Amino acid sequence: MPEIRSYRPADRPAVYDICVRTAAAGEDARGLYSTDDLMGDLFAGPYLHLEPELAFVLDDGGTAVGYVLGTADTTAFVKRFRDEWIPWLGDKYPAPPEPPRTPEQDMVALHFAPERMIVPELAAYPAHLHIDLLPAYQGRGYGRRLITTFRTQARAGIHLGMVTANVRARGFYDRLGFTELPVPDPGPLTYLGLTGLDEGL
Repeated sequence: MPEIRSYRPADRPAVYDICVRTAAAGEDARGLYSTDDLMGDLFAGPYLHLEPELAFVLDDGGTAVGYVLGTADTTAFVKRFRDEWIPWLGDKYPAPPEPPRTPEQDMVALHFAPERMIVPELAAYPAHLHIDLLPAYQGRGYGRRLITTFRTQARAGIHLGMVTANVRARGFYDRLGFTELPVPDPGPLTYLGLTGLDEGL
């Protein structure tokens, strides 16, 4: 029976694999970019490196098959992303031109612009998270349990930005009580929020 436990450094390859296999609006993004590490380096690695205490995995027989990770304080996380994560990756990704000219450059530009995560309209929801499960483990209640685990630790209002085209994910978040947060010019994302445990369900 799969169980939720704290992230361990040995889980990093599995977390990166899950990340890329669910990164194309919930579908497999392997092979879309010059390295399959790109999605993990953007949406998983910074959290594993900077806030591993808020990372949890769904473990099935010793292997991570899903995860939730994030931060309880987006503003502080953004500062650490710039001061620590970007230097830690070094020259793995060359800075893209302005404006970016390819889909890969668009993604790499996100790496160099962590301040994009600070959205004034989301200030009442200072925590944010990323959650992904391999397809065989979706729709079985594990996602709800992962978010509850994160929420218990973060103890703050949570927001997330989901690709609007990922209709299946939106249904999942709606069932958990997330509500849409109006943000000017959200681009391809929809922002959703959930109150912290101290604020009631």
